[in-house]
Amino acid sequence: MPRKVVSGPDYDDEYGDDYDEYDDDYDDYGETGHGDTQLPMKEEKESLKKSSGAVPVLWRCSMCMFDNHESMVYCEMCGVFRESFIKSSKDGSIKVNRIPSDSGKPLMPKSDSTKVPLKTRTADFGGDTEIKNAGISHEKAVSSTQSASVGSSSGTGKKVKHIALPEDVPVERTTQLISDHFQLKEEQSSRAGSSAENEDAAQKLSSDIHKLGLEKNEVDVAKTCLPEEYKPEKWMFADEESGVPSQLNLAIVGHVDSGKSTLSGRLLHLLGKISKKDMHKNEKEAKEKGKASFAYAWAMDESSEERERGVTMTVAVAYLETKKYRVVLLDSPGHKDFVPNMISGATQADAAILVVDACSGSFEAGMDGEGGKSVGQTKEHAQLIRSFGVEQLIVAVNKMDAVGYSKERFEFIKVQLGSFLRSCNFKDSSVIWIPLSAVENQNLINIPSDGHLTSWYQGFCLLEAIDSLQLPSRDVSKPLILPICDVIKSQSTGQLAAFGKLETGAIRNGSKVLVSPCGEVATVKTIERDSNSCDIARAGDNVAVSLLGIEGSKLVPGGVLCNPGFPVLVSNFLELRVLVLDVTIPILVGYQVEFHIHHVKEAARVTKIVALLDKAGKPSKTAPRFLKSKQNAVVQVTLESPVCVQEFSKCRALGRAFLRSSGSTIAVGVVMRVLGQDKS
Repeated sequence: MPRKVVSGPDYDDEYGDDYDEYDDDYDDYGETGHGDTQLPMKEEKESLKKSSGAVPVLWRCSMCMFDNHESMVYCEMCGVFRESFIKSSKDGSIKVNRIPSDSGKPLMPKSDSTKVPLKTRTADFGGDTEIKNAGISHEKAVSSTQSASVGSSSGTGKKVKHIALPEDVPVERTTQLISDHFQLKEEQSSRAGSSAENEDAAQKLSSDIHKLGLEKNEVDVAKTCLPEEYKPEKWMFADEESGVPSQLNLAIVGHVDSGKSTLSGRLLHLLGKISKKDMHKNEKEAKEKGKASFAYAWAMDESSEERERGVTMTVAVAYLETKKYRVVLLDSPGHKDFVPNMISGATQADAAILVVDACSGSFEAGMDGEGGKSVGQTKEHAQLIRSFGVEQLIVAVNKMDAVGYSKERFEFIKVQLGSFLRSCNFKDSSVIWIPLSAVENQNLINIPSDGHLTSWYQGFCLLEAIDSLQLPSRDVSKPLILPICDVIKSQSTGQLAAFGKLETGAIRNGSKVLVSPCGEVATVKTIERDSNSCDIARAGDNVAVSLLGIEGSKLVPGGVLCNPGFPVLVSNFLELRVLVLDVTIPILVGYQVEFHIHHVKEAARVTKIVALLDKAGKPSKTAPRFLKSKQNAVVQVTLESPVCVQEFSKCRALGRAFLRSSGSTIAVGVVMRVLGQDKS
């Protein structure tokens, strides 16, 4: 049974408490008689003093350069034997010839605070076993432990491995044993050479320890590459002859009860995406609950809570095909309580349909809010959609049947809303106005049949307007970025999958991806697009990606899948350029806000107002004390938790931000600089 580390006169004060608990155990071990006989410490010291004489002399260890008393046959520091003392008798046994040292140096006191005393069992050459007191420094303890020598620990209670030397060990074996365990040179003299040789030995020992540490702690860390160093592979580029239509992500937004879900459900039904059986079931259940007009809306609002309340609460996703596009419908909630959900889902949009209720009073409520005292969701959604980067907009003036397909009402809405859209930087040439009725199926996929409407309108139907939209540029030449919108259950594998829109780059089965913000690398197992498995997905596609080599809990909405060599930044301290919307309370330093960026929401506060910006974008010389409506400014915000983010100039999808407070959007903007981590 190995000895435990005990306390002694030379250990550090900081280890005092740790060593005290071992004192009693070690004393008990000696008193009970288990193990070999132990010489008392005081008697050993007295015998050492007597043998030293009036003028103590030393011999220097060739391994650690510790000055030992001439009576010691091995180094008191590291345990290395004094080679000149080892002789062989004719019968093959080991004997020690004690010859006086001629160094003549006085014994120096041992006052090094780094030495940790250690009691180890050593084999006496007379056949008896003694317990010798050896002070060992921390660094030398490491080296002796790594070389599997007659060892000791550095004073942390580790077990000690010892080598026993029996009396009948031949000289050749002993010499080899000493050489293997202590790496001594056989040609060294009894005085261990000159001081220069000792220094070389110490340097070699230090170098070996350093190399050992490097080999033990060597970690292969992938270096972050610059974006300009990225080179896309051939498979990432789409084959023009494949015949697969391009994907268009179309957000449907607007004020609550404007008919967004009904319009989406009706469109899907007309295009054969909803079976007659499912439609009949929805109509029956809607009538039973006294909501017959919600039958088409229930094709999108599938949860029991949404059907009970009669409002959309989350972004519903559906798929349809036109002559030109494979369309992903993103049916967004219109109630002001669920605007954060609308932001999270509709931020994937390439274009949008803004649904407006033509009924008297409903359109006004969508513009000016209830009682005209706040901003309605028609205005707020239009501002948000533009801040998402959407430039193309279809304004669907719904429920025209309720106003008798009045041209005057349509023109009034067009003038009022058109003026506001221009203030949001929508171009007139990029806005398409379409009067329709979703319930009556007027002007959806075919030209209208009602004479009241055809008498003054000869423009596009809704489906034709969708085909007239232009796709934004898809950049597959940049590194992969896939913000995670939601975590869903894969239909093919049954495991959790990251769902979202590929913003840049491409991905295929077997690809390595970095999952942020957890920082773990995983392998793509399967890819699903439009609920169908596929091998490759490219920028612009909405996909569900199943991964291998990572726990499902590490996949969270607001995370990002990216190229391992080109990771996205994770920060909680950002500098933004913002446009302040219609606010009733000025924005001050310390103002608490909800910070929205792609699919994540975090509590934040405005920590600094850097400057105001004029119409030309030039900053003011002095920082303002507060911000009010319609002002452009540069501000710094600190988030409670870090988020995946990029500067707007590098990645637009990860660089758009929104500030909300008290249920309203107070500012929209872009990330100018990522300032790192704010620990305050």
